[in-house]
Amino acid sequence: MIIDFHCHIYPSKIADKAAKNIGDFYNYPMRYHGHPEELLASGSKISVTKYVILPVATKAEQVVHSNDFVIEQCNQHPQFIGFGTIHPEYEKYGDELMRIKDAGLCGIKLHSDFQKFPVDATCMDSIYSLMTDLNLPLIVHAGDYRYDFSGPKRILNLHKKHPNLTLIAAHFGGYTEWDESIKYLVGQDIYFDTSSTLEWIPVEKANKMIRAHGAEKFLFATDFPMWDHEEELEKFNRLDLTGEEREAILYKNAEKLLGLD
Repeated sequence: MIIDFHCHIYPSKIADKAAKNIGDFYNYPMRYHGHPEELLASGSKISVTKYVILPVATKAEQVVHSNDFVIEQCNQHPQFIGFGTIHPEYEKYGDELMRIKDAGLCGIKLHSDFQKFPVDATCMDSIYSLMTDLNLPLIVHAGDYRYDFSGPKRILNLHKKHPNLTLIAAHFGGYTEWDESIKYLVGQDIYFDTSSTLEWIPVEKANKMIRAHGAEKFLFATDFPMWDHEEELEKFNRLDLTGEEREAILYKNAEKLLGLD
């Protein structure tokens, strides 16, 4: 059994363009185009049972449409577990967070490098507080040497201000900034996911981070459509983990976090 905790899909009419734009942003070719059917086909090769779908609204006016798309896709595909998105300039965030909760979505995704705001910005505090009250976990893109929006130190600031908010820092807590993640986030009460990391992080460093942070705080994730499921599982299986730790990261931690167990 496997739960993929970090997936992106797009409406058919914009999927090819959206995937290309993300590939251009990271200067790395995408494996797929982000169609829902592609996600299911790729995941089926390693027997993924659930996919956590993460939208990102890069503009305030995209918030409602982005969340509508995820709600629609979750209604069509029982394998999908939806998160919603919000934007710091979206004024009716309270109403939208309530709508997200009422629609059965399980959390919120933010990508402050795309959305162009510091993840620990004061303007977000009331939004984070409401997420906490509504028991909506938050997954954030973490780290990028090119920007200062989402670095591990900023994520630690966010965690300290909102310690009761369930927080997931993607990419081992810091895409390309794993030393910073070790310095600021390892050992904190924060989840990490494995997406867009296993291609580059040395196996020894990944093992060290898992040992120090605890396997119970890691979530298997692919960042589809950037990566292929078979390839990501092969990389994951190179890690020095016990059978119990593998099961925890592949699905049990996600089940507990999402209330599926």
